[in-house]
Amino acid sequence: MTMTQLSGKRETAAGLAGDTGSRAVSIWLWFVAALVFAMVVVGGATRLTESGLSITEWQPLLGAFPPLNEADWMAAFEKYKQIPQYTALNHGMSLEDFKSIYWWEWSHRLLGRLIGIVFALPLVFFWWTGRLDRGTGMKFLGILGLGALQGVIGWYMVKSGLSDRIEVSQYRLALHLTTAFLILGLLVWLALDEWPSEPHVTGEVATPLIRRMATIIVAAIVLQVVLGAFVAGLRAGLIYNTWPTMDGQWIPSDYWINPSYLSFFEGHAAAQFNHRMMAYLVTALVLVQIWLTYRTAVDDRIRLTAVWLGGAIILQVSLGIATLLGHVPLDLGLAHQAGGALVFAMAVVHLYATRRAGIVPRDFSSRGRASA
Repeated sequence: MTMTQLSGKRETAAGLAGDTGSRAVSIWLWFVAALVFAMVVVGGATRLTESGLSITEWQPLLGAFPPLNEADWMAAFEKYKQIPQYTALNHGMSLEDFKSIYWWEWSHRLLGRLIGIVFALPLVFFWWTGRLDRGTGMKFLGILGLGALQGVIGWYMVKSGLSDRIEVSQYRLALHLTTAFLILGLLVWLALDEWPSEPHVTGEVATPLIRRMATIIVAAIVLQVVLGAFVAGLRAGLIYNTWPTMDGQWIPSDYWINPSYLSFFEGHAAAQFNHRMMAYLVTALVLVQIWLTYRTAVDDRIRLTAVWLGGAIILQVSLGIATLLGHVPLDLGLAHQAGGALVFAMAVVHLYATRRAGIVPRDFSSRGRASA
């Protein structure tokens, strides 16, 4: 091949890369994904510090401003005193103590508003300047709508703890957390899809088994997130603080409650046991996937993302055990929640690799052959 032909190939690849995505759009999506990741962590802090019910009203616009003077603080405090949580858990707390939990919840809500702005304004700009590929605009609008729905779900969750309970419903908490992870996963996928890059094939495409396993792993992690939300909502991490057994039992004797079908959703022992077992299953699935990628001639990106996911899983399991043994301290609890988001994001990256790595776009192949 002559130097002229080689140069032609490089120009073709570079031109194709520029047509298949926008680096600016991808960076924007990664930044929004990072904010959603932070939102998940701050949300965990509001739960662990019992701060989620400190703001008893939902004001999408005016709620962006915190109390500005002593009278406003006293008014907010008086509203908090009217809910069951104050009477049962925080009766007699000082105004300064109330401010400490208020700021956690206010920060959580403010971050949600910030994410909406950071997503919506650049979206308008990229769409207006023609930087979005055909068909992707509607995908982004779907994520924007899902984000707005998440705000409604958040208030729906908070409302469950304002009248007859001293905490939010574990069902609504699971819905709220799962929706956050769904938004995170979509952002990661689209960010990967938008990043322009020259095709760089190092091996074969993923086998059907590896692709199916990648999908199963993502689904299993989503289920684990749901089970973790039930553990959090039921405060089930505060019992059976031993490992590997549960106070000397492999299966807790109080797993079943009456009626038995509610054990999976309202039983404290069952919630923790189920979360433990799913952690073992997810770990096993990922280790099998790593083995499959090493025994098959697949693209390096598929194998590498599987290994990264395996490392994230091992770290997350270790954090989970440490959190349990420590009776859920704030720092480890937050690290465990952040680890869950990291594991999920890595699983999405791996799933993307099994669908994209090792495949040369048809136009690129044909142009390359023509220039050869």
